[in-house]
Amino acid sequence: MSNHLFRTFETEWWAFNSHIHTVVASLSAVKSLEVDRIEIETPDDDFLEIDVVNLKNGNPVITLFHGLEGSSERFYIRNLMYDLKSIGYSSVALNFRGCGSKQNKQPRFYHSGETSDYKLLFDWVSEQFNNCDIYSVGFSLGGNALIKSLGELRESHPSQKSVAVSPPYDLKEGSLDMEKGFNQVYSYRFLKTLVKKLASKRVQFPELPTFNGHTIYDFDDKVTAPIHGFDNAEHYYETCSSKQFIKDVKKPLLIIHSKEDTLCPLQYAPFTDIKNNTCIETIFTEKGGHVGFISNPRNWLNESIISWLQS
Repeated sequence: MSNHLFRTFETEWWAFNSHIHTVVASLSAVKSLEVDRIEIETPDDDFLEIDVVNLKNGNPVITLFHGLEGSSERFYIRNLMYDLKSIGYSSVALNFRGCGSKQNKQPRFYHSGETSDYKLLFDWVSEQFNNCDIYSVGFSLGGNALIKSLGELRESHPSQKSVAVSPPYDLKEGSLDMEKGFNQVYSYRFLKTLVKKLASKRVQFPELPTFNGHTIYDFDDKVTAPIHGFDNAEHYYETCSSKQFIKDVKKPLLIIHSKEDTLCPLQYAPFTDIKNNTCIETIFTEKGGHVGFISNPRNWLNESIISWLQS
């Protein structure tokens, strides 16, 4: 790997475990940035809400994909858009269905393997940003679906370069790990908003499943899977886990992951497939959290992403 591109990740002295990196990063101040909120119509009579910074300068445009129960307004998306703008790059951040400012119109929402909405976004960007190179960055769940789309479209993928930050590799193992130790705190927070979304959707679509489980696995089994055409959680996880698409990636991809990430543990990565794929480079840090890298000096993650995209 061309390590000269990247500054070594040096952690702040007080960020001594993964949860501090994850939680403190998630409380980061969001930089103020003017964006255009645009709605794109989907073929199934729904819409996608996107945030756009169009500098109209012919430079590359970066498409950004958030994580589970995130949005285009999360610190890791907004602050990267801010940093991209400062080097003259336009950006387009997708809100997955139901994650923007309002509820989407169809019974379905989003999931870890939803790549048809990615394709729709890429088509829109190609049209709006005439002849500009497209690069992509996906975080966590958004990184899983980005890797899946890279594997599906192979050489024809519209993104010339991509970065996946803290992606899950094995959705089943990751889901089961959510119920261990401190991870239960994250699980509780994710479930709370997912269940709330389901309740408000059931007002419009009373035929949607009810939910009385206690884990992310239960939610995926009883809600995510049936709504999105999977038999059950096992079928959904098996079909959508990024680990089986990594060998088929044919465009340059950088994976950034902490060895201490408890939410999407690196141990489930398909290391042989990664090593054998010449299109893939990795930064696996000794310290750090999930989409959280509290560094000294600051901003290591965004600097690393930008170094890679500019290389």
